[in-house]
Amino acid sequence: MNGQKRGEWLELMPGKLNPPEQGGRYEAALIWLERVFGFPPKLQRSLDAEGGIKLAGDRLRLRLFPPSTSQYEPVDRPVEILYEDDFSLVVHKPAGIKIHPDGVNPEPSLANLVSAIYSQRGEPVAPEHIHRLDEYTSGPVLYAKNTYAQLKLDAAMARKEIGRVYVALAEGIVNPSLSSINEPIGRDRHHPSRRRVSPSGKEARTRVELLETYSKASLVRLILETGRTHQIRVHLSHVGHPLIGDALYGGSTRYLPYQALHGESLAFPHPLTGETVHVSDPWPAEWDKLRAKLLDAQ
Repeated sequence: MNGQKRGEWLELMPGKLNPPEQGGRYEAALIWLERVFGFPPKLQRSLDAEGGIKLAGDRLRLRLFPPSTSQYEPVDRPVEILYEDDFSLVVHKPAGIKIHPDGVNPEPSLANLVSAIYSQRGEPVAPEHIHRLDEYTSGPVLYAKNTYAQLKLDAAMARKEIGRVYVALAEGIVNPSLSSINEPIGRDRHHPSRRRVSPSGKEARTRVELLETYSKASLVRLILETGRTHQIRVHLSHVGHPLIGDALYGGSTRYLPYQALHGESLAFPHPLTGETVHVSDPWPAEWDKLRAKLLDAQ
């Protein structure tokens, strides 16, 4: 389904509407929104109560883009936009920056930088992130630009319809036969921020593809089938291949002071059309130097 944004409104063309036995075309439009368009019921009831649904001739209008103010203070620093439309935003998160403020670190978060995008444009938009990346993991982060998009993308995330592909530099030579790791992950009661493989943990599945090997390291591509905290880091450490730089899980910081983990690509169903959107994020420039060092060490 395609639609046209007109100011605060989304305009749709639902086609012929057949009124129910009791009710007119407006009631038919509400039924169409729920059963055909797949509109989130709670948001539909809210819009209906607030006059945010209008039917004029063959055009159905929904007030999906009301002005919104971000809760995060805008900080004007460069941020790379990888994809954007009226509903969603994907930006590159560099290593060493948090997704949102933690109340402790005074450094601006990605949320502050994203807030500044719309502050500078003078657009009343307050994006909300759909998924997270660790502070020192780089890669694409998906944001919803309105409540409708957030509900649709959150639901897609719950159904595991948002695909995330990572690349990592791990210690040791990964066996080419290692194609997946299926081990439950839980909290480590001996360390507040660490996770571990635990029989009582939550199901966690990671697919593994070996790309390159060096004398004492491997470049691997990883696909998350679940989204547990530190999943890739825990799984690779568990099989004897902690990430380079990942001191928390046994990796050496000789070449890098943080984990060598990068989100290579992201795929998600578009909130309006349902079509799959693919977004790539090039490998960090410092990885070229790191791989050169690993080759020299052979």
